Amino acid sequence: MRISTHTFFETSTSRLSELQANLMRTQQQISSGRRLLTPADDPVAAARAYDVSQARSVNEQFGANRENVKSALGMEEGVLQSVTSLLQDVKTLLVGAGNGAYSDTDRQSIATELKGRFEELLGLANSDDGMGGYMFAGFQSGTQPFAQTATGALYNGDQGARMLQVGTSRQIAFSDSGSAVFQQIKNGNGSFALSAAAGNAGSGTFSPGAVTDTSLLTGHNYSVTFAVSAAGTTYDVVDVTSGTTLSAGNAYSSGAAITFDGIQFEVGGQPANGDSFAVAPSTNQSVFSTMKDLIDLLNTPVAGAAGKGNLTNGLAVAHGNLDNALDNILTVRAAVGSRLKEIDALDNAGADADIQYAQTLSALQDLDYSKAISSLMQQQTTLNAAQQTFAKVSGLSLFNYL
Repeated sequence: MRISTHTFFETSTSRLSELQANLMRTQQQISSGRRLLTPADDPVAAARAYDVSQARSVNEQFGANRENVKSALGMEEGVLQSVTSLLQDVKTLLVGAGNGAYSDTDRQSIATELKGRFEELLGLANSDDGMGGYMFAGFQSGTQPFAQTATGALYNGDQGARMLQVGTSRQIAFSDSGSAVFQQIKNGNGSFALSAAAGNAGSGTFSPGAVTDTSLLTGHNYSVTFAVSAAGTTYDVVDVTSGTTLSAGNAYSSGAAITFDGIQFEVGGQPANGDSFAVAPSTNQSVFSTMKDLIDLLNTPVAGAAGKGNLTNGLAVAHGNLDNALDNILTVRAAVGSRLKEIDALDNAGADADIQYAQTLSALQDLDYSKAISSLMQQQTTLNAAQQTFAKVSGLSLFNYL
């Protein structure tokens, strides 16, 4: 077959260019450490690498979100720790206020100190979240959550808990609403609460009480009214909600249990004729209202048996409500700790996933240096041989023999 000089040069040049391109591509692979320089090198592997890279980026964003959640929860835990310490100090002052040797002035001094603790608690409830908002305002992070009122504090936030996506199928709250932390606190013993009528003239005091049979609870309001006569002291139990007298003329003994409809409590001291105590289902009472009631109680002068009984009953109510407030704060702290623990577990899972993604990408993209260097040497040898062959063959001509 005849091969023209033009064809020979064109074919040889094309082949040399191809060999040089292959050599350059191998050099680029070695310098970059990547097997895939363009999607055309391996379309299937390139598509897979793109998917894995996206998944890895999402995993990294989840990791960043977890760090933000961890930081926010850490700040909340710090504030709740301060609230816990403050309420424990308030309980210490409350125990001291029950000292029978204290005068009205002594109790008023304690009330003054409690007023300062009230303002400190209000400041903690209005803590910022480190991002220009308020920690306990729910979704209304730009609104100051609590404002002081005559009866305690008014909550201006909402019930929302702000959340972040920290995993493929997991969102975690990085805040708690002020309502859940400071307001949704049961008064009394959590099932029912007792209170003395404002006009009581005797020295009768009550215990927190307990539930003896939950199946008998009705959720009704009751009154226990005492009658004093020459024959002794008796009491009547009335279901105020239904208007029914449950029992009448019951003999009273100081400290003896009074039981009805699954409810049991003790009344001590000596109630006066007509004195009464109310029993109502437990409702939510904010810790600010509890502290405000306690301050008002300690600022009230104590006169006679009725005054002492009112003080004793008020301190008992405050004790129970503060205990409930502390329990609620500790419950919220436990939830915060649980979320922090879950974040740690998700961090470990995220780190493992990142290693898997890195290994997959390495298998798809990274270069086998031994194989690449061997290929480079082979390509260099082939190119040199082709160049030398072209130089020799292109020099062949009949004109050399004329």
